[in-house]
Amino acid sequence: MKLRRIGLMMEPEAGNPNEVEGVLNPAAARGPDGHLYLFPRLVAKGNYSRIGIARVKFNEAGNPAGVERLGIALEPEADYELRPNGGGGCEDPRVTFVEPIQRYVMTYTAFSPRGPRIALAISQDLFHWTRLGLARFGPYKDVEFDDVDDKDASIFPSAIPNPTGTPELALIHRPLFPGTRPEEIAQCPTEREIDIDRESIWISYAPKLEEENEPDHVDKFTSHHRLACPVSPWEQLKIGGGTPPILTRHGWLILYHGVSELAQYKLCYSAGVMILSKEHPQIIRYRSTDAVLTPTLPQERAGTVANVVFPTGIDRRDDIGQPDRFDVYYGMADNRIGAARLDMPDLLPCSKPSGKG
Repeated sequence: MKLRRIGLMMEPEAGNPNEVEGVLNPAAARGPDGHLYLFPRLVAKGNYSRIGIARVKFNEAGNPAGVERLGIALEPEADYELRPNGGGGCEDPRVTFVEPIQRYVMTYTAFSPRGPRIALAISQDLFHWTRLGLARFGPYKDVEFDDVDDKDASIFPSAIPNPTGTPELALIHRPLFPGTRPEEIAQCPTEREIDIDRESIWISYAPKLEEENEPDHVDKFTSHHRLACPVSPWEQLKIGGGTPPILTRHGWLILYHGVSELAQYKLCYSAGVMILSKEHPQIIRYRSTDAVLTPTLPQERAGTVANVVFPTGIDRRDDIGQPDRFDVYYGMADNRIGAARLDMPDLLPCSKPSGKG
């Protein structure tokens, strides 16, 4: 599988102080009105981030061709989004319509005084958001997830069987345990043993929200399954979440990010594909051996952070009668937003590296 680039969707707007340091890493969701909305991270001076909202504009061929800015979805306000020095932020959102509660759930990174943490918010219409607070985690064996830096989380749109088979709310995330950041791993010896507990993408489960109750919080995520760790050269330094899970003819599609080293301590962020079993998402049916999108364009190779493509938003093109077509919205060098397209094949490729999960 490969992604085919569609074009540039957003870049910092001249004279807009909210975007002076970048527009990147958007969530994507279809609203009740059928329109597609992006929720980009807008970065002001001092790396102060808000989550904006924009309506995607399509051309006559049905391709995304730009956006109309509509304002701010989330402004840093909660104590876990603000830092004592005046900094902070709401960063890198993902949005999923969760069917059991008929609500949109946003997972985003809260840049708190204690570091980046996963926060959640909920909405009925994509325009008015209510914070649910920080995600909380129970331990797994000797692995403590709570109060660890954590980012790039997303929610499944339906209840998912936990490790004991009970349907629950499921969260994909990648905790950043000390020593597992790509900058730290790049300084390790070439031959090293991967810590599969602390360098993996996880699925964690919480009791599902009930439709009849107005949700005002999410219970603690108390059961966990290790999904995948770095396997291929293009992801040797780190793997982490990307787009939220979306159902395809073959199972749950996830685009994720992987980090490799271009030269001494210079990092490269690329994108890969996983297909998880529809009935049992802990099982990986397919995983791309090679990256499906790598930074090659000038806008991807030079920016706030060089050599980055970072997928965060996905849209299944049911609106034009093509449910096997997926438009992916991604950050370009932490400065702009691009769009690319994945057409799902009739049959999955045969190769699948072990996830070691």
